Amino acid sequence: KSRCKHTAFERGAHYHSGSLRAPRAASAGAPFPYSSAPPADWRNVHIFRLTTLAHPPKPRPILPGTRDPLFLTGVTFPPGHPICEETRVKLTVYDLKNPSSETVRRITSRSTRVKGRNILGYTTFSVGDLLKSKEQQLTLSLRTSDGTSTVGAVVVTRLKMGEMEDGEADHIAADVQGQKCTLLCEPAMCSDCFCSKAFCLPPVFENPVCKVYRFQTVDNDWMTVREQMTECTLSFSIPRQLLALYVQEDMGSIEELKNLGELSPHWDNLRKEVIAHYGQVISSYQETLGELTKLTGPSFKPSCCKGQKYLEFVPINLHTQRMHVTCPRKADAFYDVITVGAPAAHFQGFKNGGLQRLLSRYETEKKNTAYQCIYFSPGDTSKAREVLANIGQLQPLILVLADRLLEAAQHGCLDPLKEALQTLSDKTEQFVHALKDELVKTALLALHAARPGYVSRRGPAVCNNAAGGAGAETPPRQDSPMQPQAQDSIPHRSEYDEEEWDRVWANVAKSLNCIIAMVDRLQDHSENNNVGAPATETPTEWQEKLYPLVITLKDCVAEVVDHATKSMAFVLLQEAACSIPQGLLLKQRRDVVFSQALAALTCGFVMKLYAGLEDKGFLQQLHTVGLVAQFESLLSTYSEEIGMLEDMEVGISDLQRVTFRITEAESQDPAHLQPVVSGRRDHYTVEVPLPHETFEALPDEIREGKPLQVYPVLFNVGINEQQTIAERFGDISLQERINQKNFEILDGYYKSLSLPCSQTQTDLKELLETLGQNVVTKKRKNVEILWLAGTICRRLNGIRFTSCKSAKDRTSMSVTLEQCALLRDEHHLNKDYFIRALDCMRREGCRIENVQKNIRCRKYAFNMLQLMAFPKCYRPPEGTYGRVDS
Repeated sequence: KSRCKHTAFERGAHYHSGSLRAPRAASAGAPFPYSSAPPADWRNVHIFRLTTLAHPPKPRPILPGTRDPLFLTGVTFPPGHPICEETRVKLTVYDLKNPSSETVRRITSRSTRVKGRNILGYTTFSVGDLLKSKEQQLTLSLRTSDGTSTVGAVVVTRLKMGEMEDGEADHIAADVQGQKCTLLCEPAMCSDCFCSKAFCLPPVFENPVCKVYRFQTVDNDWMTVREQMTECTLSFSIPRQLLALYVQEDMGSIEELKNLGELSPHWDNLRKEVIAHYGQVISSYQETLGELTKLTGPSFKPSCCKGQKYLEFVPINLHTQRMHVTCPRKADAFYDVITVGAPAAHFQGFKNGGLQRLLSRYETEKKNTAYQCIYFSPGDTSKAREVLANIGQLQPLILVLADRLLEAAQHGCLDPLKEALQTLSDKTEQFVHALKDELVKTALLALHAARPGYVSRRGPAVCNNAAGGAGAETPPRQDSPMQPQAQDSIPHRSEYDEEEWDRVWANVAKSLNCIIAMVDRLQDHSENNNVGAPATETPTEWQEKLYPLVITLKDCVAEVVDHATKSMAFVLLQEAACSIPQGLLLKQRRDVVFSQALAALTCGFVMKLYAGLEDKGFLQQLHTVGLVAQFESLLSTYSEEIGMLEDMEVGISDLQRVTFRITEAESQDPAHLQPVVSGRRDHYTVEVPLPHETFEALPDEIREGKPLQVYPVLFNVGINEQQTIAERFGDISLQERINQKNFEILDGYYKSLSLPCSQTQTDLKELLETLGQNVVTKKRKNVEILWLAGTICRRLNGIRFTSCKSAKDRTSMSVTLEQCALLRDEHHLNKDYFIRALDCMRREGCRIENVQKNIRCRKYAFNMLQLMAFPKCYRPPEGTYGRVDS
């Protein structure tokens, strides 16, 4: 007969009860997910209010075909309750008559028969007896309610849970022969974490969920595994910052277009059309930003909200997961992974594919049609954006350095003055070099031709004076070569004073040379007098002599910026005019995907930074080479998921435009420790503030603000039933191309490290060779690619990410598999317990809590047919999956 045992506890001396509560579902009518805190899973004995303590409604293992089943279960006494040696505990065991029931009703009667259950027996013991026992356990006989007969036995074991801080942790173990997953101490959601440094949370992480396991090693010792999952406030703060930057940049583009001055009717109509579309994008982004600002509640976007418009910039189900391992014969270690839904534009859909396909199709169409009607190629527009980015970075820097030069002159010391001059000279030369481009001169010529009344020597090929928009232009004949015709439409240089730009550009260098000459003259005077400052000239006079020269330099720089900005804005106007509306829609989609990817990357960077603050080797690697960020994807290359993968590929690649910088926080206030994003679409910088003491301990290069690089790589292997269809009847070339391309990036990063000859370097080289072989091997569902890439990433001190559609089901299978593999390979987990540990984590660990947080149901969204297509090691244990809305 199959039975399932449940226990009830009562407080002995006063008979004030303990209660085991499990509020698994929200109250009726409560909107999900932002109106209330996420549900918690309680197993804490509350000794003053309720009468009994019963297990929460979760599936229990059933042993069919045996009359002597063995079950293990347990509860924790919270440290805040006054349990003493005299406290007596009563255990009551029930026979559950309806094992399919998913709820255990609260006991409301002292009767020996409760609806759906029979009382088998009870026993009592004192806490003092348990503490004084040599084996730290008691074997107690169960007696019937009338006390006349013995019906079984209960073994009560005392288990130390480790150091804790104002909270509890789940404690689970797998150690009994014949049990898939046996529990020594059952889970309890913890609101606080362990005192260990491995569980100290940076201020961007909150709402931790902790689990504790005990597993047996090959030496028959016991290892303790602490698992912690947290939400990240960056899920919302990064998208909010990016939306504000998007709006600011697009508003700046509108101003640049307006500052072009008077244009011919043709170009003026195009400008108005582009400005109107920019306005629509800005209005949409401002509305989304307003909605995000109003949100309160959890710091993550549940998977069931992935299609909501106002949440489309927010990453799906972004969480951190850390596993901390304590072994008797090995130093403690912890392993991190960031789990997030694939960065993709779910609201916009995938009917026509994802970004990679849409952008490729768009660029092809531009080459074949639209760009026959304008001056500049797609390469020119990319160069124009680069020039504008250089202007935005270098002009403010030159102005600041010029003011610093005047401050140094005011103090009358030569060394600071020469140092300030050298820095100013370097940045000014860099500025001049960035603008010394033929494109600027050509664009100025084209802008001159777009003024009202201009007529080219070859006739009005561009229809400058014709009223109407882009449709008013007559496209060239199909039998005419595109490039010669586009060049013929550019006015002849004899009709335009091309020397004007050369003069403006040269004035910057001349004004800088004047400043250099003046400083040399001041230095000569100082040396002739053999003093720190010349006797004939005071520091005030130094500043007075340099001031007009510095003002002239600033004016010349401003004039160059004005010419260059207008010319590049005109280039971008032509591209925008030919790309309306498809180009702007693609830009919006790319903004959405990049926002999700950047939020995940920043979360991973912050977690990795705090974890490695005391590792000198890691910090040196961080500022000399940078970090690799390895994204593992489990998406299939079939149906909608191929569009998600195409979005994800572009979003991860765009992270190459991001650098990080470490700054000193104003205070310890959590508000001052939040990462800050700055820049524009072609380049973003994320500043990560650290407390003063921590910041001061960093290497000089990092403290001086050196940009820190991140190298994102993506590896994808589909594992579900849709991937089976793609491999047999479809196309998996996208997956193969992604894996090959990113392997080359990873291999190049490894070679840039210049590691000293050691066993670690040899192992890494062999792992990379094996990964390279697997990438080119034609093998179905070759998940070894993911395992090798993950191992290499950890050996390279990289940041690990795991993704699927919602980071809930397939991601959970992958994360738990990786954790158990690490326990086996790095901490000698007994091979006989590998599957038990894996099932234990999937059944009772943090990942099932993640499922609960997302869909309010403790079941992975798989069915039996799907699981038949999964690799065996990615299949969850029975009873943990079913058909649910995900």
